Amino acid sequence: MFFKKKKPIILQFSDVSQIDNLVAERKSFHIHGIDFENTFDQCTSIEEAIEAAGLTCRIYTKGRIVAAATGIFSMGAGLAALTGIAAHNILTWNPQYEICRDLANGRILVEWKK
Repeated sequence: MFFKKKKPIILQFSDVSQIDNLVAERKSFHIHGIDFENTFDQCTSIEEAIEAAGLTCRIYTKGRIVAAATGIFSMGAGLAALTGIAAHNILTWNPQYEICRDLANGRILVEWKK
């Protein structure tokens, strides 16, 4: 039997005060309207809210594997990047939340995994 995946809650950057409640309720959510400079700070704030609730998370950048794989053809830099990605995935094995930085579209996708 297939279970229908619930749609995430969509927030605008100005609505981030709701993050603590969404994490407490174990909800997935997306934050739209974030400029590049605020993306990394916002991810750190989300990570802190998740960890304050006693949960684990993994942060990654959308498209990183494609970029690293492309880099393999340029003097091995991609191989080092892929090795780093693999190590990161092992260190953050089986997280309860995944935080995806979508830099190209100015959004952060936060997904409850359990």
